[in-house]
Amino acid sequence: MSNEKIPYKIYLEENELPKQWYNVRADMKKKPAPLVNPGTGKPCTAEELSHVFCDELVKQELDETTPYIDIPQEIQDFYRMFRPSPLVRAYFLEKKLGTPAKIYYKFEGNNTSGSHKLNSAIAQAYYAKKQGLKGVTTETGAGQWGTALSMACAYFGLDCNVYMVKVSYEQKPFRREVMRTYGANVTPSPSTTTEIGRKILEEFPGTNGSLGCAISEAVEAATSKEGYRYVLGSVLAQVLLHQSIIGLESKAAMDKYGIKPDIIIGCAGGGSNLGGLISPFMGEKLRGEADYRIIAVEPASCPSFTRGTYAYDFCDTGKVCPLQKMYTLGSGFMPSPNHAGGLRYHGMSAILSELYDQGLMEATSVEQTAVFEAAEMFARVEGILPAPESSHAIRTAIDEALKCKEIGEEKTILFGLTGTGYFDMYAYGAYNDGKMSDYIPTDEEIAKSLANLPKIEG
Repeated sequence: MSNEKIPYKIYLEENELPKQWYNVRADMKKKPAPLVNPGTGKPCTAEELSHVFCDELVKQELDETTPYIDIPQEIQDFYRMFRPSPLVRAYFLEKKLGTPAKIYYKFEGNNTSGSHKLNSAIAQAYYAKKQGLKGVTTETGAGQWGTALSMACAYFGLDCNVYMVKVSYEQKPFRREVMRTYGANVTPSPSTTTEIGRKILEEFPGTNGSLGCAISEAVEAATSKEGYRYVLGSVLAQVLLHQSIIGLESKAAMDKYGIKPDIIIGCAGGGSNLGGLISPFMGEKLRGEADYRIIAVEPASCPSFTRGTYAYDFCDTGKVCPLQKMYTLGSGFMPSPNHAGGLRYHGMSAILSELYDQGLMEATSVEQTAVFEAAEMFARVEGILPAPESSHAIRTAIDEALKCKEIGEEKTILFGLTGTGYFDMYAYGAYNDGKMSDYIPTDEEIAKSLANLPKIEG
């Protein structure tokens, strides 16, 4: 089909919205390893997990055999506010690069939270409300997840408590104010409001915090209050399930025009957007129906796939969460205060870790200044100011398109533009002023952090 027939933006109709989420684990012959209770060393039971998470979400977390799970009508109704989201052909970027490659991006930033996070936030708030809970607690890095959850909680009339990584709390005051506008209580983490927060501050005085710290505080806050549960914006299987709507819509839009991507690219911090974008394509790959090259892009400052170890580790710094087998830098790893706050997590989704370990996808890491260079080029030609996190995917998409130009190959590239960067102006300011630095951890630093991995039998 010739270029002219493919519109700049491909929109699905509202009635074409997926009515089910897709659970990629159902098609994995070798399943991700189970979550393990650090106290017993045995796989977590539904009952143990239900002290921390909502009952229905525990079910989704542990279900690795049901391929399609119905999206409740109330969630479908809410999705219509901002979905289906557009699949965009990046004609101007292609022209700027002079590449024969065809570049598409799925744009998830067209809602007030500014990112894909609302896809899972509304689902988790719905199940909390349905269970009759008073409220939820969570952590947030760059603030997109906290913003999305505060919107979802406002919609269902739930109390929302957010522990925001301290460096982001200071760098992104406006996102904090959006959360407060939606009724959330926002606390910089580590804080003195929890036992774990106080302990971390004692051990690392003056720390900028990390997602691992904020998770510990949020879990402690949830489990010590009646009628509250903890919700998480990435990493877990339930979150990747909800985010599969991104990939399902992308595939439906591409199928309309007979487009098949050769390369699929997503930024990777904990894994929610990448896992969501690739899920139906990975399903085809697992079932032997099609093949795709799938690339996870992470910051060089927090390289869990490319320099981490595949092992059981704590999901949080305070060691209160279950253990998960994943690519990890060690739960005590304190990433440098780089500007992609949403990617500053020491580990990676168990699903993506298993797929990566099986060689079904690849990973690359990129440096911060190169990421912002790509973000600036994209903003100038495509008209959207991208989030620093998404810009990691843009960087690699540009690099792949330039390789196509070098060898004269006409590949089709799909990447996830997961959010906008309008609250990331300190980061853009640092880049524009030439004050942005690239911090890459040494092998010694990573080895020191990995030396403390928990010992798990078998």
